[in-house]
Amino acid sequence: MPETLSNTTPALQCDVAIVGAGPAGIAAALTLRKSGYDVVVVDKATFPRDKCCGDGLTTGALRILEELEFDPNTVPSWTVCEDVRLRSPGGREMHMPLPHGAGQFAAITPRIELDNALVEQAKRAGVSVLEGKAFVAIDNSSRDFATIEVENIGSIRAKFVIAADGMWSPVRKALALSQSGYLGEWHAFRQYASNVTGTSKDRLHVWFDKDLLPGYAWSFPLKGGRANVGFGILRGGKYSVQEMKDLWPNLLQRPHIREALGATAVMEDRHTAWPIPARVTTATLSNGRVLFVGDAACVTDTLTGEGIGQALLSGQLAGQAIIKTGNREASIARRNYEKLVKQHLFADHRMSATLGKILQRSIGARGALRLASLTPWTRRNFVRWMFEDEPRAAVFTPRRWHKGFLKRDGAFKNYG
Repeated sequence: MPETLSNTTPALQCDVAIVGAGPAGIAAALTLRKSGYDVVVVDKATFPRDKCCGDGLTTGALRILEELEFDPNTVPSWTVCEDVRLRSPGGREMHMPLPHGAGQFAAITPRIELDNALVEQAKRAGVSVLEGKAFVAIDNSSRDFATIEVENIGSIRAKFVIAADGMWSPVRKALALSQSGYLGEWHAFRQYASNVTGTSKDRLHVWFDKDLLPGYAWSFPLKGGRANVGFGILRGGKYSVQEMKDLWPNLLQRPHIREALGATAVMEDRHTAWPIPARVTTATLSNGRVLFVGDAACVTDTLTGEGIGQALLSGQLAGQAIIKTGNREASIARRNYEKLVKQHLFADHRMSATLGKILQRSIGARGALRLASLTPWTRRNFVRWMFEDEPRAAVFTPRRWHKGFLKRDGAFKNYG
């Protein structure tokens, strides 16, 4: 009889068990399944389920989705963005266009739709997705496999476990790896608006209001006259997390935000808030036969708070590390994964942290945006730099340099 945690029920067996069916977990599952691995994904939620998020997809996120053979047509509200409007702390408005006709460089989609579409893709690919089944416990002591216990399922034994279970990862907690009191580097607040008639109807806005620095407010357009509107603040900054709810009505009444939304805009039924973990360089990335990805690995960009692209990338890298390891020892998989994460995420994280310090002061933010808007070339390449995966820390990562890397097409060039 197979070994189990409870020793009462035979364990299900697979190559890789993944805890969490968000973008990070599904990216890992699709990567592994494409190479023939038997993958089981468990999630306490039943899809479709909402996830508090800004809903924006950067160029890096879009390119990984394309690599995973994702179909944007499976997302009803998929909205391509080609124009970005920035507002400096001094009130200067800047229009920065993304390339037209060269693929997608930014898109917006509600997470309730995106995550469900990814789960459905994984199911079609042959991944076993067990919804409404919460992780309970883990035995990571064996040299040859790890065993997780899942609510209403029993035990699942796998060669590797990928923990894609969020900032307060139950897997990490079960392994006694959690750091007590950790609340993330940033906190964000979001609400949907309908009947949007101003420029927010079809323009992506980012407002660097002086009192929010180095944070910002945003409005991301969605189909049907809707928009995702919100703001993010640095924990320990001018505003406390407890003040965010009271600050929200004030932000919505600021003339530039009210004008962008339009006089008829109506805020939908509820607002939501969430912490943002952004410390990948010091986070626990692996333990035994467990690899941590997404928010469980704190991979969110510390400058922008963007996390979907990093989640997808970390899941993809975990899958690649396991594939490269084959049947060798777990220590090799851990080394492979941590090496990949360092190569792809550490330099960008350090660059973002440095820029964040500059943007904490109004003079720094104004100066940076003024330089960015000097010429058509700077406007075009600054906004690409904001959304691209390659150029963010190119000065520190010469291995990324290649001819025309600032002229590369976006993703899903043939979408539509």
